[in-house]
Amino acid sequence: MSHIVIVGAGIGGLSMAYAMRKAARPEDVVTVVSEDTHFHFVPSNPWVAVKWRTRKDVDVELQPALAKKGIGLQTGGARRIHPERNQVELGNGEFVTYDYLVIATGPKLAFDEIEGLGPTAHSQSICHIDHAETAAQTWEQFVAAPGPIVVGAVQGASCFGPAYEYAMIMDTDLRRRKIRDRAPMTFVTSEPYVGHLGLGGVGDSKGMLESTMREHDIKWICNAKTTRIEAGKMFVTEYDDLGHERRTHELPFKYCMMLPAFKGVDALIGIDKLVNPRGFVIIDEFQRNPTYSNIYGVGVCVAIAPLEATPVPTGVPKTGFMIESMVSAAAANIRAALDGQEPSTRATWNAICLADFGDRGIAFVALPQLPPRNLNWSSEGKWVHLAKIGFEKYFMRRMKVGGTEPAYERVLLEILGVRKLKD
Repeated sequence: MSHIVIVGAGIGGLSMAYAMRKAARPEDVVTVVSEDTHFHFVPSNPWVAVKWRTRKDVDVELQPALAKKGIGLQTGGARRIHPERNQVELGNGEFVTYDYLVIATGPKLAFDEIEGLGPTAHSQSICHIDHAETAAQTWEQFVAAPGPIVVGAVQGASCFGPAYEYAMIMDTDLRRRKIRDRAPMTFVTSEPYVGHLGLGGVGDSKGMLESTMREHDIKWICNAKTTRIEAGKMFVTEYDDLGHERRTHELPFKYCMMLPAFKGVDALIGIDKLVNPRGFVIIDEFQRNPTYSNIYGVGVCVAIAPLEATPVPTGVPKTGFMIESMVSAAAANIRAALDGQEPSTRATWNAICLADFGDRGIAFVALPQLPPRNLNWSSEGKWVHLAKIGFEKYFMRRMKVGGTEPAYERVLLEILGVRKLKD
């Protein structure tokens, strides 16, 4: 019998728990360590932040869902990982010993790196359900007395899609209220150009997003470094393509949402050879740490080098399908290790992204996510909005019943040429 511990219960962690329970031997024990007692579907947070969704719409209680599959749960989170002795120190001071550990913590939100950034200061966030609910309350106050909006992602951010989504969802909500003309909007991003997405663009993402933002009267500032945020005002330095300072901006606002940079959680920071200086988990091609061979990493917490040097730092996003690809590979490789074999399964890191814009949207497919790619495609239309709604309901159902990849999903993706694992 082996004990497999998964730290984290977000999209990566909960998916990993179900996949590992299916892949493990009957006698093996699977335990999830989570800070929270509930799973929240993070891609729906932009909707929560304008009150198109509530917490209960995107919430799954962990204990009954995991218990159905015979998976244990420890709440209160992890205080520290001790890889040299195969233990996780819990928030309550107790220890859990593991044979195999999967780190799926997600990131720590680095609001502290910019003065005035974050929901306890002068800007909103949609990275966590609590933040989205706070943003929704502030949004209700804003629409009663609208004014300028600043939205985007700061330097070092690696998840740009939600910023574009939220800008367009706010635009749609304001147009429905017939007050869009009273809310000028500026999109501020560390990306070198609109639609870069931390990926060097996907298909014609640059042209499509620029056209969409022009159509909806959204101004933008790229190569932007946010220096500080005060009540009602954001200070930004814009750089040229060579990294030289081009101009400075003082942007007044009545509503501001800026995505922060990510870093590793406190339980991981500074652990030599397990994480990089930023606190992200170092993995090999099998999702396994090269030093601690019984530790695997999946999701946003893993270290991926930036795609290219940019005038203002940008990170690489870890999209939902890419995370599920990591999960599938990690589960298969842990099972191989349980059987006394060497890992051989590699994730494709393919990416499928549905960016909802409130009444339509843009879809991106990158196979694999990092170039050079075998497929580089993007499309737009109302169908994307409907597809995002459908996927939300489908994925929430999967998390509630403890499902892994059903046969019809696998067959459909195979037809489309989208695979989670490499041959």
